[in-house]
Amino acid sequence: MAQLITMPKLSDTMEEGGIASWLKKEGDTVSDGDPLVEIETDKATMEYVSPEAGVLLKILATPGNAYPLQAPLAVIGKAGEKFNLEALLNAAAPKAHAATGPAVTTAAPAVPTPEKAVDLVSTGRIKASPLAKKLAQAQQVDLTQLQGSGPHGRIIAKDIEAATQQVQIVSTSVSHATASDTRQPLSMMRKTIAKRLVSAKSQAPHFYLTVSADMTQALAWRQQLNGHLKVVDGAWGKVSVNDLVLFAVARALRKHPAINASWQEDAILQHGAVHVAMAVALPTGLITPVVFHADQLGIRQLAETARTLGKKAHKGALTQGEYEGGTFTVSNLGMTLVEEFTAIINPPQSAILAVGCTQKVPVVTAQDTIGIQSRMKMTLSCDHRVIDGMVGAQFLETLVGYLEQPTQMLE
Repeated sequence: MAQLITMPKLSDTMEEGGIASWLKKEGDTVSDGDPLVEIETDKATMEYVSPEAGVLLKILATPGNAYPLQAPLAVIGKAGEKFNLEALLNAAAPKAHAATGPAVTTAAPAVPTPEKAVDLVSTGRIKASPLAKKLAQAQQVDLTQLQGSGPHGRIIAKDIEAATQQVQIVSTSVSHATASDTRQPLSMMRKTIAKRLVSAKSQAPHFYLTVSADMTQALAWRQQLNGHLKVVDGAWGKVSVNDLVLFAVARALRKHPAINASWQEDAILQHGAVHVAMAVALPTGLITPVVFHADQLGIRQLAETARTLGKKAHKGALTQGEYEGGTFTVSNLGMTLVEEFTAIINPPQSAILAVGCTQKVPVVTAQDTIGIQSRMKMTLSCDHRVIDGMVGAQFLETLVGYLEQPTQMLE
């Protein structure tokens, strides 16, 4: 019997997914567990394996388009099986409505046949699907200026996307040549980042504490750890400065559990385990893979774990379990010229550490002379509902102490 495959929920914050590419084509045999389609979520582009075995009878969702949860993606059944698409869609409608609400109707434009399966809306004399109308309003596209590529000239989602990619806003002046702007469609990841950060910044009362650490001993320890190893992947040896920071943070969190906490409406939850997330920059946004039980790892083991997660993040190969569950985040721009910055807390966490680059700077020594030190600035963003100023300051004092005297971390 033919089965409808719908948009799955691949992350805890996912509300819609984009079809990146189909890994099977119509008529292909599909086994239960075979990679079926690549779906772009708010966190990464992930392979979705087929929950059914059979033949891919019909592809309903078009690559490049976004669909809400439970929207119809494809039909799988027996080879040569005849099916009533309208009946399948009607049977799936209650589930989709429960999962996504009225917005589920936006998935319909991707279904080319039968005609009744597409609930079209009419804008004057222009026929456009609900999703196309929604995208046109969001992108400020005039539907009357478009020629639809759907059945009977209907305007569908891909027509809107094609129009937005061609938009050029021409600016002229008396003494300057014309210039053009381009519009870049938002990825699922960028949409979610925007939504979550606006929510985090508006709901959590942020305050910031900045310190500077003398990295002389930490850098010497790193050199000792790496010995005479050759350059690997553009970095010296197997232990990076970021690894040292993660190592120190994990042990400081173990000593200051009040920082390793989350705000709940009726309580403050102090996490028993230390799971340190690290921000990784991707072309489509940021993702935060997690080094679980980081305080229990040795420096080399932590470095290997962090390096593996970083590589998987850049390849889009992280699993859901590898980027969820962090209790604290480190965002490091030390590889750039940025000296210091502030970062926005990643809910439900209550703090995030922003790390700048290490610089050689003049300092006044204990003997009241001028010396040169390699120093690194760090800024702790705190949720004031959970963390008070003195609590944050004590955590940073411990963290600076660990970096300035690394042997303390080994005790």
